[in-house]
Amino acid sequence: MLPIGQLLGGTAIAQNVGDNSVYFVTYYANAIHSDGVRDQTVRVINDGDTGANLWASFYVFDDSQEMQECCNCVISPDGLLSESIDHNLLNNTLTGRTITRGVIKIISGRNPDPTNVSTVPALRGYMSHVQSLSGENAAYYVTETQLADANLISVEKQDLEITCGFVEYLGSGQGVCSCTQEGSDF
Repeated sequence: MLPIGQLLGGTAIAQNVGDNSVYFVTYYANAIHSDGVRDQTVRVINDGDTGANLWASFYVFDDSQEMQECCNCVISPDGLLSESIDHNLLNNTLTGRTITRGVIKIISGRNPDPTNVSTVPALRGYMSHVQSLSGENAAYYVTETQLADANLISVEKQDLEITCGFVEYLGSGQGVCSCTQEGSDF
């Protein structure tokens, strides 16, 4: 019996081995400092599988599980979006408070509305994190990790969308994060 590779003339069969995730989570800590601490950045890539623009729906929570900001940012096929934690995702909090740590949830979608996301897998992402060494006058250092894939169940999706709608409505301009222009970096 000949190996399959020989039967196919030495060519391999292409398989779709990509990830079908549409939902990602990460954390931020040591944000909004004025003592020389570097900003953190979320970087999201449209892997181009769909050949279309996609939107990253951002839902930003404080460490008390309260949504503080939400928005949708467009990413073209094979494009890179870089969002600053300090200037884009925490600069316009619903409560007006300075938030230094919490959770960010991101849904990959094909429409520009974070209150009604039509999910599609094709986004990938990374985030830089500012870590603090313990002790007085401790130094800070930066790490980068891949966004964690998470299971998006219908109740969670609905809760994120409804809460974002409340944040947008109640905030009267507050609670809506901003998007950098694709290709911009800091």
